[in-house]
Amino acid sequence: MEINKMLARLCAPAGVSGAEEPACEAALELLREYIPDAAMDDFGCVCGFLGDRENGKPTLLLEAHIDEIGFIVTYIDEKGFIKAANCGGTDNRLYAAQTVTIHGRYPIKGVIATLPPHVSSGEKKPMKTDEMVIDAGCSAEKLREIVSLGDRITIDGKFGALGEKRVTGKALDDRSGVAAVLYALSLLKGKELPFNISVLFASQEEVGSRGAVMGAYRACADYAIATDVSFAHTPDAPKEKCGKMGAGTMIGIAPSLSKSVTARLRLLAEELEIPFQLEVMGSGTGTDADDIAVTRGGVKTGLVSIPLKYMHTPVEVVETADVEATGRLMAAFAERGMAE
Repeated sequence: MEINKMLARLCAPAGVSGAEEPACEAALELLREYIPDAAMDDFGCVCGFLGDRENGKPTLLLEAHIDEIGFIVTYIDEKGFIKAANCGGTDNRLYAAQTVTIHGRYPIKGVIATLPPHVSSGEKKPMKTDEMVIDAGCSAEKLREIVSLGDRITIDGKFGALGEKRVTGKALDDRSGVAAVLYALSLLKGKELPFNISVLFASQEEVGSRGAVMGAYRACADYAIATDVSFAHTPDAPKEKCGKMGAGTMIGIAPSLSKSVTARLRLLAEELEIPFQLEVMGSGTGTDADDIAVTRGGVKTGLVSIPLKYMHTPVEVVETADVEATGRLMAAFAERGMAE
């Protein structure tokens, strides 16, 4: 499986929280290579099940979220400018002078308007969302034929190689996690497993892990491994709070996670020489893993994360080898189970 090609395919479609359908369709097409009857549910999650619920085996849930950050149209003024609100944790330092795509009846381009420095006075502060206006280059009458209140907006980010080992683009949070799950399934294809496998690409993680709550409840899993991204070190960030790109998957340690699953993931990584590093969190993880763990009567949940630079920007960066290591570790757990 060519991971970079898969990442390009997964990251291209829009999938802002609550409007994940285009991204879901791309993920669903890839997932059906392993689970032919996988489907998208009414809440915008992609779900699949591999096995037989009557065979007595425990169920392992492999999960990543499918949505990305963006904006939602709240108003179109009489001059044809669009006002918007956040969908997820967008970074207001990035707003001014960005090109965007407005996902109306059909996609159209826009630019976030900004005052030139020649006519601004004093120190310019980052734009707040409620100060942002988007210029789509047409009249209000024409714009309202294409765009409706509630339509989503994404900041444009071009997917591409960055050096020899890394890729950059939008929505790598968490389409790289989706890619890791799909890579794990490719490694497991045709093998006899100690688990039934449930797969969930959850919606609305960026606005409160809502898809994970419902998808995990439906999965009725005994064990779960969630995968997301986490902070990779950059020169302006503290090393103790970050992972290192190229050093492998980040195995989470937190009160909300299962000690036994975490220990098993670490042991497998050591035995199979899968590159890994530890990520210690003092409370919750800030990922879908927290909600999966408390579903129904509780699910023994582990977390593996992919180091990512420039989170919640259109130029997120991951290293392909870290995505691969994450998939390999999930596959190892699925194949070897908790028996040892």
